Amino acid sequence: MVAIGFTNSEVFVLLRHIRYFLAVAEQGNFTRAAEVLHVSQPTLSQQIKQLEESLHAQLFDRSGRTITLTDAGIAWKHYAVRALQDLEAGTRAIHDTEDLQRGTLRLAMTPTFTSYLTAPVVGEFYRRYPGIRLKLCEMTLDKIEALLAQDQLDLGIAFEPVHSADITATPLFLETLNLMVGERHPLATRNGSLSLEEFARQPLVLLNGEFATRQFIDIFYQQMAIQPNVVVETNTISAIVEMVRFSQLATILPQAIARADRQLYPLSLERPITVRQAVLLQRKDAYRSAAVRAFTQLLGDYASGAGVSFPETADIPPSAPVR
Repeated sequence: MVAIGFTNSEVFVLLRHIRYFLAVAEQGNFTRAAEVLHVSQPTLSQQIKQLEESLHAQLFDRSGRTITLTDAGIAWKHYAVRALQDLEAGTRAIHDTEDLQRGTLRLAMTPTFTSYLTAPVVGEFYRRYPGIRLKLCEMTLDKIEALLAQDQLDLGIAFEPVHSADITATPLFLETLNLMVGERHPLATRNGSLSLEEFARQPLVLLNGEFATRQFIDIFYQQMAIQPNVVVETNTISAIVEMVRFSQLATILPQAIARADRQLYPLSLERPITVRQAVLLQRKDAYRSAAVRAFTQLLGDYASGAGVSFPETADIPPSAPVR
């Protein structure tokens, strides 16, 4: 029986070939790919030729002004991407430590979450595991799904529905959206519920249409058969909150934001805005580091408390391992 495998040098060459191949495929040009890789163009061309010879297939069509993948190249790219992701995950696994004294967690959230999850959850995570480096980004759901699939993120927090079959979504909690105003608004002291007619007349500052929250709000207005009076659109929650605090504009944001900010006044509606499901996103079959498992557990604790902030002293001691 003959054992077939790769030597260390062969693995290194294969990894280099994969990186070079994917760079050319992405750039569609050998010169630009060489610049990205910080190698000379002749070196890159030679490496791609070696790869094609080893596979006994032409991967690129070089006949046009733009380099394109052949059918064989398209087929091989799928496996090359997966192989590179697995190799990079393996590298992280080697450097991962179960005692959570060091490591990295790459996390992304859609905008509304950063306003009320960052302080209690991310703050508590740092308190427990100060040796973990957290890379936190705010972006749209589509971008989160794409980066998770490319193994450029470990976790994402967003809303259903999830569109990619490569992503798993674990339910966290139901989020309620509220109409809210600042203390200068004439309805700030209103006790009763607003009718649909009153609701429709309110001048609004909202997130723009790129964000899931705005899309959700637009659907609600369509269901109610009313036209929103949107006078300002922006791409940041902080800008919305500041405008509402110091103007007579209203907005629609998660109820949790109003609970955390006493300068915002939630208003009741005759037809409450439908709740939506918050979910934790991960790439299917992705490597789950100790840091990922620790943050997932912490987020689950927060979600089971219906969004209540963590106490000043937690039951789990700092740097406790996650089983």
